[in-house]
Amino acid sequence: MTDPLPVRSFKRRASRVTAGQRSALERLWPAYGLVVDGRPLDLAVLFGRVAPVVLEIGFGMGEATAAMAAAEPGHDVLAVDVHTPGQGNLLRLVEEAGLTNVRVADGDARTLLQDMLAPAGLAGVRLFFPDPWPKARHVKRRLLDDGFAALVADRLVDGGVLHVATDMPGYARQAAAVLARQPLLEPVEAPWRPPTRFERRGVDAGRPPVDLAARRVRR
Repeated sequence: MTDPLPVRSFKRRASRVTAGQRSALERLWPAYGLVVDGRPLDLAVLFGRVAPVVLEIGFGMGEATAAMAAAEPGHDVLAVDVHTPGQGNLLRLVEEAGLTNVRVADGDARTLLQDMLAPAGLAGVRLFFPDPWPKARHVKRRLLDDGFAALVADRLVDGGVLHVATDMPGYARQAAAVLARQPLLEPVEAPWRPPTRFERRGVDAGRPPVDLAARRVRR
């Protein structure tokens, strides 16, 4: 294990789990779920095949995750979040769509990246609408900082892409600055992603999303 992690970038929230979400968790977690415990992961064993793996951090209710996994059956998606209703909903969507290329992780994404995933092991990392921590005293809790960008760059294969989306202007400015400072990442056009219900709410409230992407340079 490595040194203690920095300030936690998320807060677990007590939320109601519906009957359908609870059922999906109880039935599907043994096959598709894992707990972030710091032990190294063998991704080929986890997914039962050798394929490019994308890590999605903070997937909300999982609609975009399931849609992108269905659109890219040749890729595997490791989706990590701490929101129990979202975990259950994503598992429900996975079952409804007959997807076999999604695994759901419960826990801290930093621990997952730092302690459980090997260097040059990920084809992509998605960070869609992370907690913006808008108050000035909480900015230090934002996930995307220089240290996180360096960690992601180390875990990406050559040509692997970090894709960030946010509807908070302050976070977008910070993200752009962080990516520009990271010498192992170069800017590229952001890949396609489907909109989510939360994103549409932001648009209705006058907060259009900003998508940023950067590619790992050759080692």
